[in-house]
Amino acid sequence: MQKELLYALLGTGFTCAATILGAAMVFFFRKDVSRDVQRAFLGFAAGVMVAASVWSLLIPAMEMAEELGVSVALHVGGGFAFGGVFLMLLDRLLPHLHPGSDEPEGLPAHLKRTTMVVLAVTLHNIPEGMAVGLAFALAAREGTLPAAVALAIGMGLQNFPEGAAISLPLRSEGARPGRAFLCGAASGVVEPIFGLLTVLAAGSVTGTMPLILSFAAGAMIYVVVEELIPEAHLGEHSHVGTASVMAGFLCMMLLDVLLGA
Repeated sequence: MQKELLYALLGTGFTCAATILGAAMVFFFRKDVSRDVQRAFLGFAAGVMVAASVWSLLIPAMEMAEELGVSVALHVGGGFAFGGVFLMLLDRLLPHLHPGSDEPEGLPAHLKRTTMVVLAVTLHNIPEGMAVGLAFALAAREGTLPAAVALAIGMGLQNFPEGAAISLPLRSEGARPGRAFLCGAASGVVEPIFGLLTVLAAGSVTGTMPLILSFAAGAMIYVVVEELIPEAHLGEHSHVGTASVMAGFLCMMLLDVLLGA
């Protein structure tokens, strides 16, 4: 278990560092992110998360369920559905505000705008941390490190602009560079936390890995459908948003095929 936790910490630490580096762009650029660039960032993240859900989570979950002799429909299908419901409940309960929006979601709360923006991105990062943590735990157990590295690279590629997408708008709204950076960096800290917690949960009960892998996949697909793809179009038909979703999917797919082979 110690080796699995160490691997999970290294993997989620990398994706967290990518978010922090993206947030650091506030020290070099003062302008807000343009609408087309924002569409591209969000769409790319959506494509990466969809591909990662399939190749890095659902397919391994099905294979493991068959090896364990348990029901694929129950463990993988049930875990996927439960993951979506879990994120839906968080979305309904956790007060948050999406960048560029003026209407907060979740339960009413008297929180600062910057805090609620960070919480919105934190929702996206929870399933990412779970996915990367599980992938590296499997790598420690079964020697599938290339596939785990491919997932971490894909998540890191979309976390870098995500960190900038938080810090730059906050800077343009008048926040000091240091505060804007800390807010962007804070959104990535949740990944190691949830990554390690998920690995602990998976290791505590034998045979739960297929369920938890599919749970993470369901949570990520919920984020993609509920938040990322609609925001990639920003209320309009957007070729930029659509093309970036496909580019993100292709990038993650190739990473998994080339590195995970």
